[in-house]
Amino acid sequence: MPSFTYVARNIQGQTVTGVLAADSQQQALRTLDDQALFPVEVREGGKASVGVGGKKRKVGGGAAAVFYAQFADLLRAGVPALRSLDVLFKQTHNAVLKEVLKEVREDLASGQTLGDAMEKHPNAFPPLHVAMIKAGEKGGFLEEVLARIAVFTERQNELKNKVLGSMLYPAVLAFVGVGIIVFLLTVVVPQVRGFLKGDLPVLTQIVFAMCDFLQENGLYVGIGVFAMLGLMVALLQSPTGRLMRDRATLKAPVVGNIFTLVAICRFCRILGTLLKNGVPILQSLKIAQDSAGNVILEEVIETSTESVRKGASLSKPLGNSGLFPFDIVDMIAIGEESNNLDNVLVTIADSYEARTARKIDLAIRMLEPLLLVCMAGVVAVIAIALLLPILTMSAG
Repeated sequence: MPSFTYVARNIQGQTVTGVLAADSQQQALRTLDDQALFPVEVREGGKASVGVGGKKRKVGGGAAAVFYAQFADLLRAGVPALRSLDVLFKQTHNAVLKEVLKEVREDLASGQTLGDAMEKHPNAFPPLHVAMIKAGEKGGFLEEVLARIAVFTERQNELKNKVLGSMLYPAVLAFVGVGIIVFLLTVVVPQVRGFLKGDLPVLTQIVFAMCDFLQENGLYVGIGVFAMLGLMVALLQSPTGRLMRDRATLKAPVVGNIFTLVAICRFCRILGTLLKNGVPILQSLKIAQDSAGNVILEEVIETSTESVRKGASLSKPLGNSGLFPFDIVDMIAIGEESNNLDNVLVTIADSYEARTARKIDLAIRMLEPLLLVCMAGVVAVIAIALLLPILTMSAG
């Protein structure tokens, strides 16, 4: 349930601030009215989740993984939950997590459960983690759950960093390449152009035309590029844009299979981890759907959830979607038949994450020389365009 930070005035006219949990802002306003408080400002997020200008702040995966692991170790050592949160509050260096732990500790001291206290801070504790913690509290194995969340978060963080880190070098390479080409066309070519006389080859004329265009319209081109990027970002954030992006991502040549496997691994690990920690399958599927990160996969999971709700199998709608490889569908079917679905899903995630990492490495190794060849080709065309008139003049 989301949390809302409010500033209000009581009947005596005094200013009151605080945080309350509500399904919506309208419900938060009704809650304040029931408490005889007159709202001045109500915004979504706890105090710790809102930064300068009302912008939401989040806790990174690395900091969250360390927190869960340390919390589990303290509880295993027999340290009470309140004392454990005090220790973690003092030693954490993450400013957002520090404020979150302070609020969680206050809620826990007031009699709330740990799961309910964490649920108020989705910027730090996603619904996936909260559901597992609630199940652990009810089942009496909270320490084990926290340790599993730490491992899960670390694995997810490693896969995410693997993808982002692999794309960093090609992105820098492409940026530098474009910068070099623009520098050649706007600085080098105009300086050489004054020495070239007479009838010029067609290739040279084309390069000079590009140079003139950039010099005369460079500012407008830059503004146009930034405007297009802004429009693309706005489009991709809309429901229609997300659907187009996700469909194109999954069906893209070469990299489409990689993105598909990344999404499937995420689904399998989330669902398997939830089931292993005692979360009911329908609730687990709903959380996995919300955490899928891909509209196409969300639709497949929703269809599968309806199938399970009617008493049918999970594997059949997954196989009919055409998104899941046949071997993964077969393993899920075997897991359902043997009543070992949670372990099978985690095994699938472990195995295919390793395969996906190898595919990412291979794709990056292919992409890097391709970018270098493209850059070298463009620079070579510019060089030839400048050399052809010089060679023609020398021959004459």
